[in-house]
Amino acid sequence: MSVLDNFQDWKSFLAQRVAQAATVGMEKETMENVAYQIGNYLSNQVDPKNEQERLLKELWDAGTEEQRHAMAGAMINYVQNKKQ
Repeated sequence: MSVLDNFQDWKSFLAQRVAQAATVGMEKETMENVAYQIGNYLSNQVDPKNEQERLLKELWDAGTEEQRHAMAGAMINYVQNKKQ
């Protein structure tokens, strides 16, 4: 089973990776750039498995590059501040 099969699993997975990156001293801007690259990959290569992923893909596809960077940053903030 993939972490992409369940949105809660995906959020938990992303929160753990963001926490690890912060622990090793990765700057937020670098995390956002990595999140942007992952967002592009997911949008282009992975079929959404649930409603939440479908919505994120549609928003990603509709956005400009600047808006996509903002979404990547917002996802990082979301998983950092959300109680799992």
